[in-house]
Amino acid sequence: MSAGQARADGGPRGRFITFEGGEGAGKSTQIRRLAESLRGRGIELAMTREPGGSPGAEALREVLLSGGAKPYGPFAETVLFFAARDDHLSQTIRPALARGQWVLCDRFVDSTRAYQGVLGNIAPEMIRTLERVVVADTRPDLTLILDLPAVEGLKRARARGGAADRFESEGLAFHERLRQAFLAIAEAEPARCAVVDAARDVEAVAGEVLRVVTERLALPS
Repeated sequence: MSAGQARADGGPRGRFITFEGGEGAGKSTQIRRLAESLRGRGIELAMTREPGGSPGAEALREVLLSGGAKPYGPFAETVLFFAARDDHLSQTIRPALARGQWVLCDRFVDSTRAYQGVLGNIAPEMIRTLERVVVADTRPDLTLILDLPAVEGLKRARARGGAADRFESEGLAFHERLRQAFLAIAEAEPARCAVVDAARDVEAVAGEVLRVVTERLALPS
């Protein structure tokens, strides 16, 4: 059952919104800002993230972002990401949607398509097969791709402080290819995806995100 279908009790299912983009694009900030706007309109919601978002998936997050899976290659990373996603969907996302909550997720399957697919050279048909098995029809109603030049994204990510994770530590060329991968996904699926210029200030980006959500998902004013 997809995110937009009715619940068994006749009430509307929640909406599923994912945020994608390179490192430092501001996804976490914009999810919080959108959550504030939606709650102000009386919408119940859940905020979550990938990898993670459920106990089992959070355990795998540590392995993936620490680089623990990197020596085993992109295929092993891909399988672990989908294992985490399977737990996340069953324990967090699907139950929230079934309760009628909107789900705002920091990364989802498009990140696997970009990071492991385009950059890790995992065949698209392999990723599609895993998507059919794990994601099935619990697909986002809307995906917001926060776009900015890779050099600016890395600068922002480093300004946050703390140790760089498995992916932040990659070079500039990696992150520029990642940016192009997300833009290609948006171009291929314009009905689901919207590209938002994330190089602007937080307020401007938040305003654009809310405008897109309002238009695409008929958000009440």
